[in-house]
Amino acid sequence: MQANEKVVLVTGASRGIGKAVAEGFIDAGYAVVVAARSVGPLQTLVDRAEAKQVKALAVQCDVTVPESVDALFGRIRDEFGRIDVLFNNAGVALPATPVDQLTFEQWKSVLDTNMTGVFLCMRGAVALMKQQEPRGGRIINNGSISAHAPRPFSVPYTSTKHGVLGMSRSLALEGRNFDIACSQIDIGNAATEMAIPMASGCLQANGSVAPEPLLDLRHVVDAVLFMASLPLQANIPNLTIMPTAMPFVGRG
Repeated sequence: MQANEKVVLVTGASRGIGKAVAEGFIDAGYAVVVAARSVGPLQTLVDRAEAKQVKALAVQCDVTVPESVDALFGRIRDEFGRIDVLFNNAGVALPATPVDQLTFEQWKSVLDTNMTGVFLCMRGAVALMKQQEPRGGRIINNGSISAHAPRPFSVPYTSTKHGVLGMSRSLALEGRNFDIACSQIDIGNAATEMAIPMASGCLQANGSVAPEPLLDLRHVVDAVLFMASLPLQANIPNLTIMPTAMPFVGRG
Protein backbone atom coordinates (compact mmCIF):
# COMPACT_ATOMS: atom_id res chain seq x y z
CA MET A 1 0.00 0.00 0.00
CA GLN A 2 1.32 3.44 -0.92
CA ALA A 3 1.85 5.92 1.88
CA ASN A 4 -0.86 8.26 0.56
CA GLU A 5 -3.34 5.50 -0.29
CA LYS A 6 -6.53 5.64 1.74
CA VAL A 7 -8.31 2.50 2.90
CA VAL A 8 -12.07 2.16 2.52
CA LEU A 9 -14.44 -0.57 3.67
CA VAL A 10 -17.69 -1.13 1.78
CA THR A 11 -20.21 -3.51 3.34
CA GLY A 12 -22.94 -5.18 1.32
CA ALA A 13 -20.62 -4.90 -1.66
CA SER A 14 -21.75 -7.92 -3.66
CA ARG A 15 -24.45 -6.08 -5.63
CA GLY A 16 -26.41 -2.89 -6.15
CA ILE A 17 -25.28 0.35 -4.55
CA GLY A 18 -22.51 -1.33 -2.57
CA LYS A 19 -20.93 -2.89 -5.63
CA ALA A 20 -21.18 0.32 -7.67
CA VAL A 21 -19.65 2.41 -4.88
CA ALA A 22 -16.84 -0.12 -4.38
CA GLU A 23 -16.08 0.10 -8.10
CA GLY A 24 -15.97 3.88 -7.80
CA PHE A 25 -13.50 3.75 -4.91
CA ILE A 26 -11.31 1.30 -6.84
CA ASP A 27 -11.31 3.54 -9.89
CA ALA A 28 -10.39 6.49 -7.64
CA GLY A 29 -7.32 4.63 -6.36
CA TYR A 30 -8.41 3.71 -2.84
CA ALA A 31 -7.28 0.47 -1.23
CA VAL A 32 -10.63 -1.29 -0.90
CA VAL A 33 -11.99 -3.86 1.53
CA VAL A 34 -15.27 -5.34 0.30
CA ALA A 35 -17.49 -7.39 2.56
CA ALA A 36 -20.66 -9.42 2.08
CA ARG A 37 -22.34 -12.55 3.40
CA SER A 38 -21.16 -14.43 0.31
CA VAL A 39 -17.58 -13.82 -0.74
CA GLY A 40 -17.90 -15.33 -4.23
CA PRO A 41 -19.53 -12.33 -5.95
CA LEU A 42 -16.82 -10.06 -4.54
CA GLN A 43 -14.14 -11.60 -6.76
CA THR A 44 -15.05 -9.34 -9.69
CA LEU A 45 -14.19 -6.35 -7.51
CA VAL A 46 -10.86 -7.86 -6.53
CA ASP A 47 -10.14 -8.51 -10.22
CA ARG A 48 -11.04 -4.92 -11.08
CA ALA A 49 -8.66 -3.65 -8.40
CA GLU A 50 -5.83 -5.89 -9.56
CA ALA A 51 -6.26 -4.64 -13.13
CA LYS A 52 -5.85 -1.09 -11.85
CA GLN A 53 -2.94 -2.04 -9.55
CA VAL A 54 -4.98 -1.17 -6.46
CA LYS A 55 -4.97 -3.36 -3.38
CA ALA A 56 -8.27 -5.05 -2.56
CA LEU A 57 -9.40 -7.51 0.09
CA ALA A 58 -12.63 -9.51 -0.01
CA VAL A 59 -13.96 -10.70 3.34
CA GLN A 60 -16.98 -12.85 4.13
CA CYS A 61 -18.94 -11.09 6.85
CA ASP A 62 -22.41 -11.28 8.34
CA VAL A 63 -22.94 -7.84 9.85
CA THR A 64 -25.62 -9.18 12.20
CA VAL A 65 -23.04 -11.33 14.05
CA PRO A 66 -20.67 -9.47 16.40
CA GLU A 67 -17.91 -12.06 16.04
CA SER A 68 -18.06 -11.82 12.25
CA VAL A 69 -17.75 -8.03 12.32
CA ASP A 70 -14.92 -8.19 14.85
CA ALA A 71 -13.09 -10.62 12.57
CA LEU A 72 -13.59 -8.26 9.62
CA PHE A 73 -11.96 -5.36 11.43
CA GLY A 74 -9.23 -7.66 12.67
CA ARG A 75 -8.41 -8.48 9.04
CA ILE A 76 -8.36 -4.80 8.15
CA ARG A 77 -6.02 -4.06 11.06
CA ASP A 78 -3.70 -6.90 10.09
CA GLU A 79 -3.64 -6.14 6.36
CA PHE A 80 -3.65 -2.33 6.35
CA GLY A 81 -3.17 -1.09 9.89
CA ARG A 82 -5.90 1.51 9.48
CA ILE A 83 -9.26 2.44 7.95
CA ASP A 84 -9.97 5.88 6.48
CA VAL A 85 -13.53 5.48 5.21
CA LEU A 86 -16.40 3.15 6.09
CA PHE A 87 -19.33 3.06 3.69
CA ASN A 88 -21.87 1.34 5.95
CA ASN A 89 -24.13 0.00 3.24
CA ALA A 90 -25.38 -3.50 4.07
CA GLY A 91 -29.16 -3.53 4.38
CA VAL A 92 -32.33 -5.48 3.67
CA ALA A 93 -35.99 -4.70 3.02
CA LEU A 94 -39.29 -6.59 3.01
CA PRO A 95 -42.15 -6.49 0.50
CA ALA A 96 -44.87 -4.00 1.47
CA THR A 97 -46.69 -5.68 4.37
CA PRO A 98 -49.36 -4.30 6.74
CA VAL A 99 -48.06 -4.11 10.28
CA ASP A 100 -50.60 -6.61 11.63
CA GLN A 101 -49.41 -9.20 9.12
CA LEU A 102 -45.72 -8.92 9.97
CA THR A 103 -44.11 -11.74 11.90
CA PHE A 104 -41.66 -11.13 14.70
CA GLU A 105 -39.02 -12.95 12.65
CA GLN A 106 -39.51 -10.52 9.73
CA TRP A 107 -39.28 -7.53 12.05
CA LYS A 108 -36.14 -8.84 13.72
CA SER A 109 -34.42 -9.75 10.45
CA VAL A 110 -34.66 -6.16 9.22
CA LEU A 111 -33.56 -4.67 12.56
CA ASP A 112 -30.65 -7.08 12.87
CA THR A 113 -29.16 -6.02 9.53
CA ASN A 114 -30.22 -2.40 9.15
CA MET A 115 -29.59 -1.23 12.70
CA THR A 116 -27.51 -3.75 14.63
CA GLY A 117 -25.29 -4.32 11.61
CA VAL A 118 -24.75 -0.59 11.15
CA PHE A 119 -23.96 -0.23 14.85
CA LEU A 120 -21.47 -3.11 14.90
CA CYS A 121 -19.58 -1.77 11.88
CA MET A 122 -19.57 1.76 13.30
CA ARG A 123 -18.21 0.39 16.57
CA GLY A 124 -15.44 -1.53 14.82
CA ALA A 125 -14.45 1.42 12.65
CA VAL A 126 -14.39 3.90 15.54
CA ALA A 127 -12.21 1.61 17.66
CA LEU A 128 -9.62 1.40 14.87
CA MET A 129 -9.87 5.08 13.90
CA LYS A 130 -9.17 6.14 17.50
CA GLN A 131 -6.02 3.99 17.69
CA GLN A 132 -4.44 4.54 14.27
CA GLU A 133 -1.87 7.17 13.40
CA PRO A 134 -2.81 9.63 12.11
CA ARG A 135 -6.04 9.04 13.95
CA GLY A 136 -9.56 9.67 12.69
CA GLY A 137 -11.55 8.83 9.59
CA ARG A 138 -14.94 9.12 7.98
CA ILE A 139 -18.06 6.98 8.34
CA ILE A 140 -20.79 7.30 5.73
CA ASN A 141 -24.00 5.49 6.61
CA ASN A 142 -26.35 4.53 3.80
CA GLY A 143 -29.72 5.69 5.08
CA SER A 144 -32.73 6.18 2.84
CA ILE A 145 -35.37 8.73 2.03
CA SER A 146 -37.37 6.49 4.38
CA ALA A 147 -35.35 8.08 7.18
CA HIS A 148 -37.59 11.10 6.65
CA ALA A 149 -40.85 9.84 5.13
CA PRO A 150 -42.25 6.29 4.85
CA ARG A 151 -43.67 4.36 1.98
CA PRO A 152 -46.94 2.51 2.65
CA PHE A 153 -46.68 -0.69 4.71
CA SER A 154 -42.99 -0.29 5.55
CA VAL A 155 -42.85 -0.21 9.36
CA PRO A 156 -39.67 -2.34 9.81
CA TYR A 157 -37.62 -0.68 7.07
CA THR A 158 -38.73 2.86 7.89
CA SER A 159 -38.10 2.33 11.61
CA THR A 160 -34.55 1.16 10.98
CA LYS A 161 -33.74 4.06 8.67
CA HIS A 162 -35.00 6.56 11.24
CA GLY A 163 -32.77 4.73 13.70
CA VAL A 164 -29.75 4.97 11.41
CA LEU A 165 -30.29 8.72 11.17
CA GLY A 166 -30.16 8.92 14.96
CA MET A 167 -26.97 6.87 15.06
CA SER A 168 -25.38 9.03 12.36
CA ARG A 169 -26.15 12.24 14.20
CA SER A 170 -25.01 10.84 17.54
CA LEU A 171 -21.69 9.67 16.12
CA ALA A 172 -21.18 12.95 14.28
CA LEU A 173 -21.21 14.55 17.73
CA GLU A 174 -19.27 11.84 19.57
CA GLY A 175 -16.57 11.59 16.91
CA ARG A 176 -15.53 15.24 17.01
CA ASN A 177 -12.94 14.76 19.73
CA PHE A 178 -11.28 11.94 17.79
CA ASP A 179 -11.22 13.46 14.27
CA ILE A 180 -13.99 11.10 13.18
CA ALA A 181 -16.59 12.56 10.82
CA CYS A 182 -19.91 10.76 10.41
CA SER A 183 -22.47 11.46 7.74
CA GLN A 184 -25.48 9.87 6.11
CA ILE A 185 -26.52 9.63 2.48
CA ASP A 186 -30.21 9.18 1.79
CA ILE A 187 -30.78 7.70 -1.66
CA GLY A 188 -34.07 7.65 -3.52
CA ASN A 189 -34.86 5.20 -6.33
CA ALA A 190 -31.33 4.31 -7.38
CA ALA A 191 -31.48 2.08 -10.45
CA THR A 192 -30.53 -1.24 -8.88
CA GLU A 193 -32.14 -4.60 -9.57
CA MET A 194 -34.24 -4.16 -6.45
CA ALA A 195 -35.60 -0.79 -7.63
CA ILE A 196 -36.28 -1.62 -11.29
CA PRO A 197 -39.95 -2.57 -10.63
CA MET A 198 -40.58 0.99 -9.40
CA ALA A 199 -40.34 2.20 -12.98
CA SER A 200 -43.37 0.08 -13.84
CA GLY A 201 -45.47 1.00 -10.84
CA CYS A 202 -45.07 1.73 -7.15
CA LEU A 203 -47.68 1.96 -4.39
CA GLN A 204 -48.34 5.58 -3.44
CA ALA A 205 -49.57 7.10 -0.17
CA ASN A 206 -53.09 7.61 -1.59
CA GLY A 207 -53.39 3.94 -2.53
CA SER A 208 -52.77 4.40 -6.23
CA VAL A 209 -49.98 2.72 -8.18
CA ALA A 210 -47.80 4.97 -10.30
CA PRO A 211 -44.46 4.62 -12.11
CA GLU A 212 -41.53 6.46 -10.57
CA PRO A 213 -38.29 7.67 -12.17
CA LEU A 214 -34.98 5.99 -11.34
CA LEU A 215 -31.60 7.55 -10.59
CA ASP A 216 -28.49 6.43 -12.47
CA LEU A 217 -26.13 4.71 -10.04
CA ARG A 218 -23.18 6.79 -11.24
CA HIS A 219 -24.69 9.85 -9.53
CA VAL A 220 -24.85 7.94 -6.24
CA VAL A 221 -21.22 6.86 -6.64
CA ASP A 222 -20.13 10.43 -7.39
CA ALA A 223 -21.96 11.69 -4.29
CA VAL A 224 -20.34 9.12 -1.98
CA LEU A 225 -16.89 9.77 -3.43
CA PHE A 226 -17.35 13.51 -2.93
CA MET A 227 -18.34 13.01 0.70
CA ALA A 228 -15.34 10.72 1.22
CA SER A 229 -12.94 13.19 -0.41
CA LEU A 230 -13.55 15.99 2.10
CA PRO A 231 -10.89 16.73 4.71
CA LEU A 232 -11.87 15.62 8.18
CA GLN A 233 -12.32 19.25 9.16
CA ALA A 234 -15.37 19.39 6.87
CA ASN A 235 -18.49 17.25 6.97
CA ILE A 236 -21.81 16.84 5.19
CA PRO A 237 -24.01 15.52 8.03
CA ASN A 238 -26.79 14.51 5.65
CA LEU A 239 -27.11 14.39 1.88
CA THR A 240 -30.21 13.39 -0.08
CA ILE A 241 -29.89 12.34 -3.70
CA MET A 242 -32.85 11.25 -5.83
CA PRO A 243 -34.42 11.66 -9.27
CA THR A 244 -35.61 15.22 -9.66
CA ALA A 245 -39.15 14.09 -10.51
CA MET A 246 -39.46 11.52 -7.72
CA PRO A 247 -42.69 12.11 -5.72
CA PHE A 248 -40.94 12.74 -2.42
CA VAL A 249 -41.10 16.50 -1.97
CA GLY A 250 -44.77 17.41 -1.65
CA ARG A 251 -48.03 16.00 -0.36
CA GLY A 252 -49.28 12.52 -1.21
